[in-house]
Amino acid sequence: MVTIKQIADLCGVSRGTVDRVLNNRGNVKPEKRELILEMAKKLHYRPNPAGKALAAQKSNPVVAVVLPSKSIRFFDDIIDALEKAARKYESYGMRTVWHTVRGYDVEEQCHILDQIKGQINALIINPINDPKIAAKLNELIAAGIFVVTINNDIEQASTHYYVGSDYVNGGRTIGALLKMFSPGPCHIGVVLGSLKILGHRHRLQGLKEILGTDGQYEITALIEDNDDDISSYDATKNLLHQYPDINVLLILSSGGSYGTCRAALASPRKDDLLILVFDTIPTTREMMKAGDIKAAIYQHPHQQGQKAMQLVFDYLVNGIVPDRERYIMNNEIRIAENM
Repeated sequence: MVTIKQIADLCGVSRGTVDRVLNNRGNVKPEKRELILEMAKKLHYRPNPAGKALAAQKSNPVVAVVLPSKSIRFFDDIIDALEKAARKYESYGMRTVWHTVRGYDVEEQCHILDQIKGQINALIINPINDPKIAAKLNELIAAGIFVVTINNDIEQASTHYYVGSDYVNGGRTIGALLKMFSPGPCHIGVVLGSLKILGHRHRLQGLKEILGTDGQYEITALIEDNDDDISSYDATKNLLHQYPDINVLLILSSGGSYGTCRAALASPRKDDLLILVFDTIPTTREMMKAGDIKAAIYQHPHQQGQKAMQLVFDYLVNGIVPDRERYIMNNEIRIAENM
């Protein structure tokens, strides 16, 4: 069995330094912290679970959850799984605080991160992909906060863990699905939440990769709806009026999918539109059963929520460092018959 002393000897640091890193106590230089965590992972270090649980009950670790979930039905399933896991882990002394907001306001998310700094031991966040947010996360990570990004990741952040889908693969999947449904010519209207979100950009990248230079498939226009149904309805209505040749709508995020579909169904060209979406939120399921949406891509929101909270619990309570940095859920194609 690997001991703290062995890790300390191999890393050239004191046992106290190793203890502070593994138990998330006190400040340790980021480079030393990463060295110790990497060595612990390499040696398959496993602490005494009974002792860790007892220590956690005394220290009452706190995890913050920060999500842009107001008005986005997709997050209902993620939050449900997070809440169930949080209730299960309460008996070990782990407490959860919630911060939910509407939309993708960089300054608002920065303000939340400033508020919780010094008050938490771990963070589960759906981050806006912005250098200001990355800088705030790096401050937290340097202070020893265990960070898990959920459903969307961020560039330029230090060591953290991601739970979610492969967005480039998702974009490639919806592109391949389009080719299966229609040989073309296809004039495509793309609808997504925000290019501030790394996953939305990656889905668009994957879609463009699979469509390539095939002249039968052309992205005619793209709109950002901020994952809001009202914005999406108005933007889609204008899109279909401005580009009468559009015959495909690809909805790359589900926050405004209902608004987009309502605008499409109100159009005199509704019978000529092929609609493919992401996520099987309740309104999407209804429209799939009605035949208005042909297919959706499912990214396992319950599993995302459960896994993110489990990683936090294992680290804070059991002292277990994750065995990898990315936990990827499969992109699955759903049609009305297999929902």
